[in-house]
Amino acid sequence: MNRSILLGLLLGVGLSTGACIGTIGSEGEAGQAKSSLCAVDTPIRRLTRFEYNNTVRDLLGDTTEPASAFPPEEEIAGFNNQAGALTVSSLLAEQYMKAAEGVSERAVLDMGALLPDCSPDVDGVDECATHFIETFGKRAFRRPLTAEEVTRFKALFDVAMADPDFGAFEDGAKFVIQAILQSPYFLYRPEFGAGATDVDVIKLTNYEMATKLSYMLWNTMPDDELLLAAERGELTTKEQLAAQARRMLDDDRARDAIRNFHAQWLLLTHIDTIAKDAVVYPEYSDALRPLWKEEIQTFIEHVILDGEGTLGELLTANYTFANAELAAFYGSDVVDGAPAGTSFEQVGLDPEHRAGILTMPALMAALSSSSRTSPVFRGKFIREQLMCDILPPPPNDLVIVPPELDPVKTTREQFEEIGAKPECSVCHTLMNPIGFGFENYDAIGQWRDTQNDKPIDATGEIVNSDDLDGTFDGAVDLGQKMAQSEQVATCVASQWFRFAYNRSVTPEDSCNIGPVKEAFTASGYDIKELLVSLTQTDAFLYRHVVVPEGGTP
Repeated sequence: MNRSILLGLLLGVGLSTGACIGTIGSEGEAGQAKSSLCAVDTPIRRLTRFEYNNTVRDLLGDTTEPASAFPPEEEIAGFNNQAGALTVSSLLAEQYMKAAEGVSERAVLDMGALLPDCSPDVDGVDECATHFIETFGKRAFRRPLTAEEVTRFKALFDVAMADPDFGAFEDGAKFVIQAILQSPYFLYRPEFGAGATDVDVIKLTNYEMATKLSYMLWNTMPDDELLLAAERGELTTKEQLAAQARRMLDDDRARDAIRNFHAQWLLLTHIDTIAKDAVVYPEYSDALRPLWKEEIQTFIEHVILDGEGTLGELLTANYTFANAELAAFYGSDVVDGAPAGTSFEQVGLDPEHRAGILTMPALMAALSSSSRTSPVFRGKFIREQLMCDILPPPPNDLVIVPPELDPVKTTREQFEEIGAKPECSVCHTLMNPIGFGFENYDAIGQWRDTQNDKPIDATGEIVNSDDLDGTFDGAVDLGQKMAQSEQVATCVASQWFRFAYNRSVTPEDSCNIGPVKEAFTASGYDIKELLVSLTQTDAFLYRHVVVPEGGTP
């Protein structure tokens, strides 16, 4: 069967992808208009490359990560899963087709796994084809197929069976898989809800809840337990959703979402392109980059899913995870534990030198240039990623030229001179004094007490904050202060909100983000409880029905 025939059949399996933009109401029955509403933008979401790979892995056991060849998603404020930017270009549409072809070819090599409970030779081709379409389609679309969809896919199966170039059951199954993987019901996560059409607010269906939970907490499709709960109508109340969320956070698939969020929030993707001056840093090699990345991700996973689980632990813990090579890189900063091989083990760190994620080489190296540290990058990172400040842009006519290495001045001395210039002071006053607090960590994240034979001055200051104004002495002290900051906790909650809901936080979200922040605070800044609270908002449970004037929704 050629592509044009398949495409023609696919055109009948469409989805209206207009954005659902409107208001989300408080808990109530579907089909009831609400007078107290929480206005939000809820556009239809497309799967990201990361989600696509995870989904075909869990749907068909395909671990080839075909979506890695797709064009990278556009990032909005650091996140690449924001619905408004997840458009489909003609190139991406073609790559969806190629990926579906490859996935289907591999899938039909093991028909026993693909169709374990029906034999075409025993039960009949038509019966097994319909059974396959219904069972596979339900998992792929994250809901039962309609009778019309089953009929359409069965017609596609029959065309493949009748084609003289094909004719085997595997051929029919292969083209059904291709069609389903290119359907917008697979590629998108629509939230239409159910109920009356003459109301303002509609509650999402149980299957939509299952999908929303799974892509928020696992970045992949629902498992059988979620789909069964949806079938039984057990994803309706907040209590049911919270119970499922806690179950899912105890599942290893939660590690995918934890890693994905922190890779974007903490800009860990920058580690992959780090380059360092071998003359200035002879201890550096490219082999350190994956070790740094694995260290910080393993540490974060442990804290959130296996350890104390709090924001404070992320920012202040005096331990990490290292293998023998990374422990050697840390040197005397490792004070407890001595891993002997390539496996990562928990080790204790010098509490005077190291505290949580902020002092890990992954961040310190990524937030530096090739030959020197950068108080600007480090201060900007703290301001934007952990305080959620919006920094003013530099003047349009300002030519930014980083200073050359000076063999007699410290980095701090050079950047203090830059920050004192009138054209630079407005921005640099917000960033540099924070970045100076990290000067004990060189551009590859190793501890240093001196630079150019001068003692390091790692005192810093924060100004124009909500509750962090004041001085601090070094990054360990800064981490302890930030662990107690309501502004930092609010920022972390907002960052998770953006990642989990695939959109920015709007002023109209106050009645959604407010309860989330309150729950986070009440839990002692427990990250898992923050994630559970994100399943309890009106924005998670409902969609607003946009009714055109004189028309129907």
